[in-house]
Amino acid sequence: MKSQPLAATTTWRPVMEAAGYRCQCTGACGNPHAKAQGRCPREHDAYTSKHGHRVRLMAAPADVLASPAQAAALPVGELLAWCPDCHTAASRHARKTVPVDDAPGLFDL
Repeated sequence: MKSQPLAATTTWRPVMEAAGYRCQCTGACGNPHAKAQGRCPREHDAYTSKHGHRVRLMAAPADVLASPAQAAALPVGELLAWCPDCHTAASRHARKTVPVDDAPGLFDL
C-alpha cells in the first residue's frame, strides 16, 4: 500500500489514482523527460536514486501560478500529481515567463 498524507486524503487519493501514482509533469519544469516518453518518471513512495530521498507526490493545480487560496478551491479534476522537484521548477519557469504589468517606474511622476 502506498503511503498517504495525514490530511486531505479525499482530494489526494483520487488525483493519485488518476495519475497512476506517477508525476504528471510533461515538461513544464523545463526538463523534456526524454527517457520517459515526455512524462516525469518519478513515482510516489519510490526512491530517486540509490542514495536519494523518497518521492512524495502532491496534488496541485496544473497552473503552477495559482495562489494557495485558488488551489484550495479547485475541484479534484483540475489537480495534477506533481513531484516536488518538478512543481518547484515549473513554478520558477512560469514566473520567469509571465509578462510584467506596466507599472510606473521609480522616477516617473
